[in-house]
Amino acid sequence: MQPKILIDIERLRRPHSGIANVFRNLARGIEETQHNFSFTYFGVFTTINFPLNEQKKWKRLHKIYENFSQKFDIIHVSHQASLYFTRNYKKSIKIVTLHDLNFLHENLPEKKREKLISRLNKNLKYADYVVCISQFVKDDFEKNIGLFSLKKLKKVEVIHNGIQLPEDRKYDLGKFAHLAAKKYVLNIGVLFDKKNQLKLVEMLPILELDLVLLASGEKEPYATEVRKRIKELNLENRIHILKNISEEEKYALIQNCEAMCHPSTAEGFGIPPIEAMAFGKPVFLSTFTSLPEIGGEAAFYFTNFKAEKMAEFYHEKMKLYQDNQPEISRNIKSWVKQFDYKAMAANYLDFYKRILEDSIS
Repeated sequence: MQPKILIDIERLRRPHSGIANVFRNLARGIEETQHNFSFTYFGVFTTINFPLNEQKKWKRLHKIYENFSQKFDIIHVSHQASLYFTRNYKKSIKIVTLHDLNFLHENLPEKKREKLISRLNKNLKYADYVVCISQFVKDDFEKNIGLFSLKKLKKVEVIHNGIQLPEDRKYDLGKFAHLAAKKYVLNIGVLFDKKNQLKLVEMLPILELDLVLLASGEKEPYATEVRKRIKELNLENRIHILKNISEEEKYALIQNCEAMCHPSTAEGFGIPPIEAMAFGKPVFLSTFTSLPEIGGEAAFYFTNFKAEKMAEFYHEKMKLYQDNQPEISRNIKSWVKQFDYKAMAANYLDFYKRILEDSIS
């Protein structure tokens, strides 16, 4: 009899979020791989464009009551803040994927921090296994493990996120076709202080480039501060803040950029650099949190955020890249293959197999 596994992909209710993208691709990878498990997916399936095995449709009521999860050998909760499947299971193995503990390092009011810890603790309390999306997240979790009441935890594992890497073809800029004639640096992410876009704005006057900020959202007061600084530096014609774009347009913007700059100071993982590296593009990161793990030796790293130093470093590394483009681009594309969704699915399938074997040994 095949072991039965329930995967919670409830976060697909927010289909454009990074977590939804990752777990949509986990489902895709599992469905495309031969295995000896019987999978059921819990969630909203309107953005799934491939055939799934069994489905259990999400209902708001499930937060309060459900009577199906205890029938599974493994219950995999895809996000640490999920409010579903928080009970103490006697016969099922519970896994929780932990994406980050960034809130512990942000300047939040103490009450909000305590509320977030309490919510996270509710989900982790009866978890048998925690899967962290990077070694950095695992180290951060283990360093702060005393904040949580973990009654059943057996092991903390690292499994990197995976995405469907872009196809090797020409992408269409669509309504952004005017950018095809420009040399620009690209940044993708919420306009938010931890994403550090302000440093790119301040670097720009020293470079003969445009800057494209592809903003999936905005956090105040930082977004207003960024716009104010753009105006102060008279960069309104060289900085382009874009929103609500298609996947095709996003990949076209990456394909046409000179480089991606992602100097974030707090990342649990970092999907935009992976997408850029899939095109063989040079990627400039910070040395903070998980980014050195994601970029490895295939990326360049800002170690000083003064505008002059950033511009100097950018010029130096872009010359290196341009002088050796075929070889460096090939190495970048090779590095990023480990973050393909099929590799992630294979790692999770192996993990499910191991923990089931451990449970009967």
